[in-house]
Amino acid sequence: MTHPVYQKSLTFPHSAPPIVGKVSHHSIELSWGGEGGGTRSGPPEHWIRYSVEELDPKTHTYSTIYTGYSQHYAVEGLTPSTSYKFRLRVTSPSGQTSLSAAVCVSTTREPMSGKNLHQAVNMNDEEELSRVLQSGTVDVNVCDKLGFTPLMVAAQKGYARLVHMLVEHGADVLMKNSSGKDSLMLACFVGHLEVVRYLRGFVGGWGCRDGGGCSPLHLAADGGNLQLITYMIQDGCQLDVRDNSLWTPLMRVCALSGNASVVSLLIKAGADVNIRDKDGKTPLMVAVLNNHEELVKLLLDSGADYHVKNEFGSGAAEMAKAFGRENILSLLEGRMIS
Repeated sequence: MTHPVYQKSLTFPHSAPPIVGKVSHHSIELSWGGEGGGTRSGPPEHWIRYSVEELDPKTHTYSTIYTGYSQHYAVEGLTPSTSYKFRLRVTSPSGQTSLSAAVCVSTTREPMSGKNLHQAVNMNDEEELSRVLQSGTVDVNVCDKLGFTPLMVAAQKGYARLVHMLVEHGADVLMKNSSGKDSLMLACFVGHLEVVRYLRGFVGGWGCRDGGGCSPLHLAADGGNLQLITYMIQDGCQLDVRDNSLWTPLMRVCALSGNASVVSLLIKAGADVNIRDKDGKTPLMVAVLNNHEELVKLLLDSGADYHVKNEFGSGAAEMAKAFGRENILSLLEGRMIS
């Protein structure tokens, strides 16, 4: 049995390739049809059926990616900046087919994102960073998975040129990560003097604090860069600034790194060797507890009072004895006798 209406519908130019509509970096919209091509009266078996076929560039063969009665299809999940070739197969209700010429179309380049921005910073790629920033489509303060902005990353890595570029494009110098550290503080910890000098001009002082109350000098002291610490002291940075535990930069060095050069620099600049934390401990006690014998000598030579007791009635000697610091105990007892 024939269907004259549908035979007639095949007289329009089905050899025309699909019409390309909207194209993005991951999708291509195709449409087709013609006079009478959209008629859908009666049961589906009386409708014209369309198939979109895509060329496999490796095998040079076509495979069907869509079959149905619609005159529109969006190909999704494509690769950015890639060329694709499609053709249309039209099948009449009587089973006759007509194959169109192929249409070639390329997806667009993937739009810039925060991923591109952070990738450029991590690779210290000025050219790529400039390209991403100039696109105007990416937030210059977008955070990575660790909560770091591109400026924080560049400052921490010491990429001075990138730091300048980011700030010039509106990067927020005062923005902080989850621990409360801004870009200046991160640069201080790693000891990038050039970056610190530059960012210092945007923050109006050394008064910023992280979540634990640490100042830039606390972090610089942790990092141990003497040139940077000297610069900060000369720039008016407060020496005996306290964190949430009332520890000064001097006390942090006595507890953590035990860096004698940093301790010597801080003391010569006027750091208080007998300052107390919230438990009444002095830098000397902290050095004893952390077994920094060289610092104990340095602090004693700089006027540290070994007679001081903490709020629990223990002094440096009692702490040395309690923790089995025999060398330090001998050193303290020798000072007491003399």
